[in-house]
Amino acid sequence: QEQLVESGGGSVQTGGSLRLSCAASGLTYRSHSLGWSRQVPGKEREGVATINSDGDTRYADSVKGRFTISQDKDKKTLYLQMNDLKPEDTAMYYCGAGPPRFFRFLDLWAKALDAWGRGTEVTVSS
Repeated sequence: QEQLVESGGGSVQTGGSLRLSCAASGLTYRSHSLGWSRQVPGKEREGVATINSDGDTRYADSVKGRFTISQDKDKKTLYLQMNDLKPEDTAMYYCGAGPPRFFRFLDLWAKALDAWGRGTEVTVSS
């Protein structure tokens, strides 16, 4: 059974950094593209970053140059390093596993997830 558990969220000030982690189990890497999405109340879930089994990455324009997604296949862990955080990054962040064919289309990927975690909250204050 697929299981994803996020950690690492918290509260920081503008310009700060956080590193999110996601422990994944029950997944076949070549059958999924992993990634992070985020959601604020009243808005649709937004794809933030994805990574495929070859290590290729995609980022939402709003986070390019500030966020870095990575994975450790041996530890079965996905990471999201978030630097230069802004108040608009405030959201619940979810780790997810989606169809590989949506890897390049972040918002479609975020809507087509096969599995996702419970989320970890990130708050950025000005």
